[in-house]
Amino acid sequence: MSSISRRSLLGYSGTAAAGAVVGTATSAEQAQAAETETASAVFPDGTLFTGASSIADADTYLTIKFSVETNATDASGNHIDPGELADLLSDFAVSRGWPAVTFYGTPAPAKLN
Repeated sequence: MSSISRRSLLGYSGTAAAGAVVGTATSAEQAQAAETETASAVFPDGTLFTGASSIADADTYLTIKFSVETNATDASGNHIDPGELADLLSDFAVSRGWPAVTFYGTPAPAKLN
């Protein structure tokens, strides 16, 4: 069910425009559902994560691979979350002029960030 009210659609002229807005909302909801599914993916310790980025104009690419494994986790706050690490690596690549890097985990390819 779309979260767009009928009243908000009244500003658009014609049913085609209203349909386009509803279609966009549906696509956004599907993307949000996919993001929620990704966020619920559980990766075991030692999972290999791979991400790639390319600059088409220069025909160059960047590949980053990492895994995180700890022998114990405790409540002291020293846990390293792979999702946070993926975001940091992506942000670092962006700071160097690369497009954002999306990482995927194996063996079952699932989006991490």
